[in-house]
Amino acid sequence: MPTALEAESTLTDRYQTTVPETVRRALRLGKRDKIHYAIQPTGEVVLTRADAGEDDPVLGKFLEFLARDIAEHPERLQPLTVGFVQRAQELAAGIEVDLDAPLSPEDE
Repeated sequence: MPTALEAESTLTDRYQTTVPETVRRALRLGKRDKIHYAIQPTGEVVLTRADAGEDDPVLGKFLEFLARDIAEHPERLQPLTVGFVQRAQELAAGIEVDLDAPLSPEDE
């Protein structure tokens, strides 16, 4: 996968570093935000913004799987076509969803 941007920083004597501005902007990082490091079997480290509200370990593992699969097999990515989006909109037309509604009675 081609690299869009590159940046580097230096470790201090206390193993601290400043996250370069290009990385902060790309990850939408602000002061006190957390950063997540995923070390790949190849030795590469994937740096992402840690979601403070993400407390679902299954979702986290699934997203890690997706990120790893995309990194390892970028040739599998396919763009969404206009026809696909239109078909999805047709199928969902007239359906109203309350995103705040519980998924099941035990979620109440």
